[in-house]
Parts: sequence; structure tokens; C-alpha cells
Amino acid sequence: MTTTHRYDVEILHLLVSPGHAYFGRARDGAAHVPTTDADRAQLVAGKGIVGDRFFGKAAHMDAAVTLLAVEALEAIAADLGAGPFDPLLARRNVVLRGAELAPLLGQEFALESRGELVRLRAGRPAHPCAWMDRVLAPGAHAAMRGRGGLRCRPLSDGFLHRGPAVLHSPVPLDPERAGDAVRLRPARLP
Repeated sequence: MTTTHRYDVEILHLLVSPGHAYFGRARDGAAHVPTTDADRAQLVAGKGIVGDRFFGKAAHMDAAVTLLAVEALEAIAADLGAGPFDPLLARRNVVLRGAELAPLLGQEFALESRGELVRLRAGRPAHPCAWMDRVLAPGAHAAMRGRGGLRCRPLSDGFLHRGPAVLHSPVPLDPERAGDAVRLRPARLP
């Protein structure tokens, strides 16, 4: 990874949950699973976040860690005329402030917090599910398209910590666009 750009961001939330809360029919309600908004999360290269539902699952190796810009949720709430949303309801692992994520699709990048650097590769968009209409607000599923964040593969072991962080990016980013809807497409293999 050739890093040429550094951005000051904030890691607001680190969601770690051993189970899926949104499956089946929304009318049946979300499952009650323990969910932690951790002060720090341990990432293992190629496996994900220790203790999380996607850790070491073959089907999720390239998408074991999800990132979301809180500005996206704030823009969705504004578009829908809804109150502020609890960022944990989106069920993304890492909620950031100040990070435009869309240009990172297909790129290797890093998050540095408390002096620890964790390298990631953004493999595909984190598309919203229909549950967003139930847990956030009616219309949230459609409004979240293009704003659902990124699904990433950890490339190195380390810890992410809540609080101030630095996003190391190989491409220029515009933090002012963190809440913009962008239709993301996964990177094509060479």
C-alpha cells in the first residue's frame, strides 16, 4: 500500500456482536443478541474482529469488517425528516466521523488509533437491508443505498480504539462528502 494521504477522523463506535440481530422477517422483530460498543476491537488478518459474528467465516473473509461514516446516517435522517439515528442500529462494526469512504472501494488503506496501525482492503459496498425501514425509519432502506459503507478484509493484526484516529489513504478523499450517496461497485479482478 502506498499511502499518500492522511485524514484525521474519529472512531465513534466499535460494534462487536457474536450473533445476527437482523434475519428472518422484520415483522417478527430483531433477535436479542449481546452487542458491545467496545472501547477497542482486536482485528486478525484475514479473519475479522475477534468475538464478532463474521470472525473466521469463510463466506465473509473479504468482508468481515464493515465501516460506516456517521455523516451518512445523519444525511439519511435529514432526508427522511427523522430524529437522529442510533449508529449501532445499522450494525456496522466501525462507525467513523470525517471519512469519505466511497473512493476507498477496491483500495488498501489503514486506520491508526493510539499509535496502532491496522491495514484493510475495501472489497465491496455494505448494502443496506430491508430491516433499516424497521429499525431506523420508514424509507431508510432506500435512503441508505449508496451510503451503507464498506465491507473490508483486515490485512494486518492489531487493535482499533475509539477516539481520534488517522485514516491513511492511497487516494484523495473529501471529508465533506462523507454523507453523500454514491453508487458503489466492487473492484474487478485484474
